[in-house]
Amino acid sequence: MKKIMILGASVYQVPLIRTAKRMGLYTIVSSIPGNYPGFSDADKVCYINTIDKEAILNVCRDEGVDGICTSGTDVAVATIGHVNEAMGLAGISEEAAVKACDKYEMKKAFAAGGVSASKFIKAESLDEAYAAAAEIGYPVVVKCVDSSGSRGINVVDSEEELKEAYEAAVGYSHKSYVLVEEKLNGKEIGVDGMVKDGEVMLIAPHTKYTYKFKGATIPAGHSFPYRNTEKVLAEIDKQVTLAVKALGLNNCAFNSDVFVDGENVYIIEMGGRAGATGIPELISIYYGFDFYEKMIENALGKMDDLGISDQRTSCMSKLLMSPVDGTITSIDEEAIDRIRARGYDIVLDYKVGQTVEQMHNGTTRIGHLIASTDDERIVNGVMDEIYAAICADGTPMRELWKK
Repeated sequence: MKKIMILGASVYQVPLIRTAKRMGLYTIVSSIPGNYPGFSDADKVCYINTIDKEAILNVCRDEGVDGICTSGTDVAVATIGHVNEAMGLAGISEEAAVKACDKYEMKKAFAAGGVSASKFIKAESLDEAYAAAAEIGYPVVVKCVDSSGSRGINVVDSEEELKEAYEAAVGYSHKSYVLVEEKLNGKEIGVDGMVKDGEVMLIAPHTKYTYKFKGATIPAGHSFPYRNTEKVLAEIDKQVTLAVKALGLNNCAFNSDVFVDGENVYIIEMGGRAGATGIPELISIYYGFDFYEKMIENALGKMDDLGISDQRTSCMSKLLMSPVDGTITSIDEEAIDRIRARGYDIVLDYKVGQTVEQMHNGTTRIGHLIASTDDERIVNGVMDEIYAAICADGTPMRELWKK
């Protein structure tokens, strides 16, 4: 039986773990201890921090794994590259993983590779951040260089706001520096895909939905198809391909944030792993193949082609989030089941009695909804029904969202 190491055990890795099990693989899951749902699905659990490269490598060598993979998180990608390099496994290289996991190194690679992107300056102190912002010109974006899910990323409109944004970025980071970037105009979209043996096999642009919270943009959902002119779609393909090659991504999925401003396309950032927020599920629905399976096959060096269907099914995902800190006091399971019976995929991350956080980044979700439609009005109506069925501290979340 072939073995695969999966880094992370959160809700974003659970589908990957279950897919590996369904494929007949022996699954070893590594994560720090905690109440993570992926542990119960694994054949073996290793309580190791996913950024501990040598510890993960030692387990992979001892177990003789055939591949290593993750989904929905950037922090584990550098470890994946390290293990692949040391063991001669298929998948992202260590050099590419380092570039994809550090937004400063990524921006340098984009500049060298001719990728259309924003101006940027590295800042190793608050004073340097002030100087960088003054040079670029407000508004700017201050970023933690090694996080995902919009953690440690804030738009800063004036010098008075910069200190708080700088401290937030440093607080989320394992690095001693932050990135100060030009704030671009336009509409943000997502683009995911797959690269194998140096060939970009799939470029999948999708509409992106966001929440605004305390100056940060929080990913809230996505939908397929993304509609624009042939010229813009061709420019998206061009810039995404340039970015993949600039980072040296290979034999992996990728996820990128992109700004479209008229006919101009800018790559904001790109990760060497699949996106979160239901993106693999949406790709599977829209293109007609199992994206999780292909991620695993690619990690094992066994992927031939994607098997993209000629048919297309419009689809949308939305994150369910709490507007307050509180405790789940009741869930009307019958109401949720009635919604599911109408063809909606609903996942709830919390049970009655568990505490939830007010949304503040892409990880503070309480669940998700996936629907086979790209009509946001329909999906928002279904979300309203779900929020009516969940109570926090005795009050339906539908009412809490109105406050």
